[in-house]
Amino acid sequence: MRYFSINYFSFFIIVFFLFITSLSFSQSLDELLNKADQLMEFKYDNQKALDTLSQANKLYPDNWKVYSRLSRVYVYLSDSMPHNTSEEKDAQLAEYQKAYDYANKAVKLAPNKSVNYLRRAIANGKIALFKGVFSVAGVVNAVRADCEKAIALGNGNNYVQGLSHYVLARTNAKISEKWAPARAILGLGWASLDTAFVQYKKAIELYPNFRMFYLDLAKAYIREDEYNKAKGMLKKTIESPKKDQNDDSLLVEAKKLLNKIKNK
Repeated sequence: MRYFSINYFSFFIIVFFLFITSLSFSQSLDELLNKADQLMEFKYDNQKALDTLSQANKLYPDNWKVYSRLSRVYVYLSDSMPHNTSEEKDAQLAEYQKAYDYANKAVKLAPNKSVNYLRRAIANGKIALFKGVFSVAGVVNAVRADCEKAIALGNGNNYVQGLSHYVLARTNAKISEKWAPARAILGLGWASLDTAFVQYKKAIELYPNFRMFYLDLAKAYIREDEYNKAKGMLKKTIESPKKDQNDDSLLVEAKKLLNKIKNK
């Protein structure tokens, strides 16, 4: 009986020790989120970021911070997918849909956070561009509404707020390409290039030296034949440091565009 009691006690001690050890080796939520952020923002290793966030989702389920980042990484991964065949396009659209679904979950869990509306707007915007913005007016209107909500809440950092203004600017710029009366019939009569200019400039004010903002503002100026202003923005695009995984391709595009309009 005494032998059994000693072994039982020893077994309890071993189990308790293993439990404590497992806790010490498990990463905190903040550690996992910071790791994923570093992988996305500096190393541009989105697959490892997804693996890290998937681990976080298992350890800390139903967390809006995890869902918001999962939406972000699925957009990044989807952007780099091949889309030459119908099968590849279907696969890419399915990944964009995952990005939307995670952002939507984040919004439901934390409806007072700007970043969640931004992530949903970006995912929805990708879906709209994929399907054709004038064939999914409801999705486009949802993008606008989410951007405006993110801006109104105003509780994100300068990157989140700047990007919210940028997505709203780009939405206005894209939709305003179509003849106004035709847009109005679709329920998209609100879009204008003037609004796009205001929003682009606000995005740059909040988060300067971001190539994407300058390049798209330059394109808007070119639409208005304001070539000197466009050249200024293209030069700023070229001078700005790399901050995003797509910045290398944006740099090439800016140089080509600047050369194209150099005599205008």
